[in-house]
Amino acid sequence: MNKTLNLLIQFGLVGFTATGFLLTALKLPQYGLVANLAGQVFWLYSSYRAWRDAEQIGIFIVSVCVTLILAFGVVNYWWGA
Repeated sequence: MNKTLNLLIQFGLVGFTATGFLLTALKLPQYGLVANLAGQVFWLYSSYRAWRDAEQIGIFIVSVCVTLILAFGVVNYWWGA
């Protein structure tokens, strides 16, 4: 994999996830969910690569489940009743 792409993925993974947790801790869960959902793009890619390269399918399954949960949370906060 391209070294620059790998670096971008690692920064995106940590940056968006940490920002999401920080926003949630600051009592802004609706924004924390959005930041974490954006970070899931990087988690899904990384976990897919781990599945394909090292047969770590559990990581990929958990990433898909967390993505669906975060998507539900975003819909609940932003378009829910």
